[in-house]
Amino acid sequence: MDTRTAPIRQRLTDLRLVMHRHGVAALLVPSADPHLSEYLPERWQGRQRFSGFTGSMGTLVVTPDAALVFADSRYWSQAEAELAGTGAALVRIPTAVATHHIDWLASQVAPGATVAADGAVLGLAAAQQLRDALSARGVALRTDLDLLDEAWPDRPGLPAAPVYEHLPPQAAVARPAKLAQLRAAMAERGVSHHLVSTVDDIAWITNLRGSDVEYNPVFLAHLLLDAQGGTLFVGEGKISADLAARLHADGLVLAPYAQARAALAALPAGAVLLLDPRRVTLGLRQAVPAGVKVIEALNPSVPAKSRKTPTEIAFVREAMALDGAAMCRFYAWLETALGHAAISELTIDERLSAERAKQPGFVSLSFSTIAGFNANGAMPHYRALPESHAQISTPEGLVAEGLLLIDSGAQYLGGTTDITRVWPIGTPTAAQKADYTRVLRGTIALSRTRFPAGTLAPHLDAIARAPLWEAGLDYGHGTGHGVGYFLNVHEGPQTIARAIPDPAMAMQPGMITSIEPGLYRPGRWGVRIENLVHNVSVGCPDEFGEYLAFETLTLCPIDTRCIEPALLHEDERQWLNGYHAEVRRRIAPHVNGDALAWLEQRTQAI
Repeated sequence: MDTRTAPIRQRLTDLRLVMHRHGVAALLVPSADPHLSEYLPERWQGRQRFSGFTGSMGTLVVTPDAALVFADSRYWSQAEAELAGTGAALVRIPTAVATHHIDWLASQVAPGATVAADGAVLGLAAAQQLRDALSARGVALRTDLDLLDEAWPDRPGLPAAPVYEHLPPQAAVARPAKLAQLRAAMAERGVSHHLVSTVDDIAWITNLRGSDVEYNPVFLAHLLLDAQGGTLFVGEGKISADLAARLHADGLVLAPYAQARAALAALPAGAVLLLDPRRVTLGLRQAVPAGVKVIEALNPSVPAKSRKTPTEIAFVREAMALDGAAMCRFYAWLETALGHAAISELTIDERLSAERAKQPGFVSLSFSTIAGFNANGAMPHYRALPESHAQISTPEGLVAEGLLLIDSGAQYLGGTTDITRVWPIGTPTAAQKADYTRVLRGTIALSRTRFPAGTLAPHLDAIARAPLWEAGLDYGHGTGHGVGYFLNVHEGPQTIARAIPDPAMAMQPGMITSIEPGLYRPGRWGVRIENLVHNVSVGCPDEFGEYLAFETLTLCPIDTRCIEPALLHEDERQWLNGYHAEVRRRIAPHVNGDALAWLEQRTQAI
């Protein structure tokens, strides 16, 4: 008996029995919780429990005869390995926002049959799309069932970690000012109430943080605002009496987490409620009485928190210098230890995380470290596990050769970091150098781009891909995502990707975004070079309006041993030398000894 896959097969059997009892022909299990979070508390990791696929995004569909996981190219290799033998199969989709699972359900479920999805975790916009597609084929949709509860007897409860306050000086904008800003936006839209369910928006609005969701300093809550005050629906005992008093002084009262639906149901006739259909679940929307007018629009907090203040950016720069110093100490150790110590992908995760944890203001990692050696680096969201990882070095002097990709980041009180670097272990091949240089050229091309303020972020995507397209190469993931301020490492509204442009994706001053083109050779190696950048105004040339440029925030050498000089243009070489001079200047005061020597060596001009 396969001890890894047998439990998953049994879980699927149990789930199908529950489906049969309720007359359900197909069950949709999204990667979501009641707040539509990316990273989920254990209670809502149903897709992982009933399929074995551990990726952060993907959708599970279960029928009496099939179990399918719909995942995009970032996870294909990982999903194939994790799903093998479980009874679940991978369906490859082109992007994370693809709707292939909806098309599959509409085409495969017989007319008159029923599809179930838990409305408590199904996004309102997604539910509308799903219902339209199914009803067109005569298929019913039930959203009042949580079938996972019946098939998951030891299902975890709600997280109980305490909530704490993000304080000055890092919390640069006071809570009353943020609440006033939101109420002004409510008044402009003519609404009396505003429901916020996304946990990063709530954390930003309230200047509160928590640890309910791994890697993101947030807590589970709903927030209902009106013109004078508001109610924060949060787990009892998670907020101390002193903090509750400070919230009350700012017009926010506490209520039990489970009472959010009841509060919506009690809204008076004639109330006008603002909610974001992409950030609220169907279950909450269904609680709103018919006599309440609902306005569906983007949460005003989304663009507000995306535009960091000058004070916040100053703290982010400090965090980047500290983060860079930690990486310098780690990489100096790594190069010295190769051939003298046992080093695996797990060792890299442990040592790099330990270096970051020593830095002032460190709170946690911002996502699980990706340390992928050779073939493992070709899986964009790979994670080394004790039962499956690559060995790089032994104490007896054996060192494997190849490319080591490390994608990592941390949460500091003054900012969130996310960086990817690739390092040669041994001598890189000509093919590896060519791939590396083309990816580097893509990072440089977008990093030095200037563009009009208000440019829709997806329109910038091709700039990073162009150096790869020249050689007939490409990558399946997006080029860049927004990043929070001591908040989620993935933050909207901007995304530099092959996405359908949305007006909310307009690039504005103060936004922080990643630039991370890549290239992956399955079974061989992967290359990705990622920096975080800050939108900076560079003036208004003539009559053409405000222009923006990117300030590169990330501070860490980009390895030059992997560069093929013949492929690097002179202006690109100058950009890289200028970047390395700035990295050396900013990090040198924070390191000494071997780390300083390593920094100086790896930032030499080429």
